[in-house]
Amino acid sequence: MKKLLLVFALMLALFAGIFFTLNKTVPNVTFTTLNGEQMSFENLRGKPVIVTFWATDCQSCLKEIPLWLDLYSRYHAQGLEIIAVTMYYDPPNHVIEFTKMRPLPYPITLDIEAKLANAFGGVKVTPTTFLLNSAGKIVWHKIGLFDSAELQPQIETFLKK
Repeated sequence: MKKLLLVFALMLALFAGIFFTLNKTVPNVTFTTLNGEQMSFENLRGKPVIVTFWATDCQSCLKEIPLWLDLYSRYHAQGLEIIAVTMYYDPPNHVIEFTKMRPLPYPITLDIEAKLANAFGGVKVTPTTFLLNSAGKIVWHKIGLFDSAELQPQIETFLKK
């Protein structure tokens, strides 16, 4: 009985976290990509943005990369931005080596101090993905491997606006 209550409490906390995250405007956090480019969420307003938290040792994260590449090639020219945020526990040298072996077209940033993870409600699990609308509000949130068929219609809706 205690295990059942604990599981219920954990699930309730997870769903509450997702509910309270949706429609929240992301704070104007500035971050630096691996290429040295300074970016802020304020400068990304006006276009849909996908923010995905990942780690080089996360198998599900690695499975998502072809999906991100497909979405990026399909929608970036129309205004979609994708930002990959590596988790604070992922050693920077692993990330740099990974991107040398597998260059990615979208910006990648290190989150060494967990500032971005905290700005998105305390992300702890990878992969975790957010879709922000053009006003910078979180309109979709997924913990775990995402399904592009679920995400694509939402992206297209925001690109048509």
